Amino acid sequence: MTRPTARVLALLEILQTGGTHRVDDLAGRLGVDERTVRRYAGHLVDLEVPVESIRGRHGGYRLAPGFRLPPLMFTDDEALAVLLGLEAGPVAMPGGAAEAAAAKIRRVLPRTLAARLAALFASTEFTAAVRPQPAPETAVLLRLAEATRARHPTVIGYTDRSGRSTERTLHPYGIVAHSGRWYVTGWDSVSGESRTFRLDRIRWIRRLDGTFPVPDGFRPADAVLTGLAGTPWRYEVEVAVQGSVEEVRPLLPAGLATVDDDETAGWALVRLRAERLDWLPPVLAGLARPFVIRRPAELREIVRAWADRVAGYASEGGPPCRGSDPPGRVDA
Repeated sequence: MTRPTARVLALLEILQTGGTHRVDDLAGRLGVDERTVRRYAGHLVDLEVPVESIRGRHGGYRLAPGFRLPPLMFTDDEALAVLLGLEAGPVAMPGGAAEAAAAKIRRVLPRTLAARLAALFASTEFTAAVRPQPAPETAVLLRLAEATRARHPTVIGYTDRSGRSTERTLHPYGIVAHSGRWYVTGWDSVSGESRTFRLDRIRWIRRLDGTFPVPDGFRPADAVLTGLAGTPWRYEVEVAVQGSVEEVRPLLPAGLATVDDDETAGWALVRLRAERLDWLPPVLAGLARPFVIRRPAELREIVRAWADRVAGYASEGGPPCRGSDPPGRVDA
């Protein structure tokens, strides 16, 4: 026989699906009488779960928004989906929220499921992992989202890439998550035209009275991509890689660079723009193909220093690896 505590948790799981649930339906699903359902609902209220009682012909029980999130129960598929989103998600979240949420979920998983998920993450590599990106402040992100939805003008304090701070009025047309970063696009009082801003560079935000119209047909994602394409970058990188375009392109993370035929037969030319160069050596090493750095010259020195450092780590020695096999072929 199912224990009463299990039935109380089952009632909570049903209520978490949303909507109002009639008492007679709940009684049928839980296998108890209606009086017992009311008692179980009272137990949840005692636990400070925000359960509302709805009177009337179509009344019953429902969960109301509370001051804190009620306990959540996940199926195996749901737990996997949530953890994959938190662990491998492509967008930087504020204040380490993703790591904290993942840790909380891991702590309450059943042992069998926890072991299976641990095995999955220990044996899986994400080839298109996004480099760590600075995340916006939670308050900035949420307040800006409210202003965007309600079309309220805002005043923001913004720091540009050169470190210069400005105060400007912004009509936020839309928020876009792209390549691990958050952006907002809209009319800007300083330039007098539509501009794109990184949310992690917004120090504070203040909402103004009134509303503004969004231009007909305006697509925030297109505006952000167009703005990024026209942004001057510090470095223009060109690297020739041995192999055809078809062979080289899949070796690079999607959207990172353009790959075209090089002037030298049998080689492909990789082009990309970057603000920093220190993350490129492991990317180039991961190609596992001969390459020649055409520009900038600084990248050559950075790659040499990186290679010397890695070689030094390898020569320092360590515990021997027993039973290690050479990498095998991949059967797709």
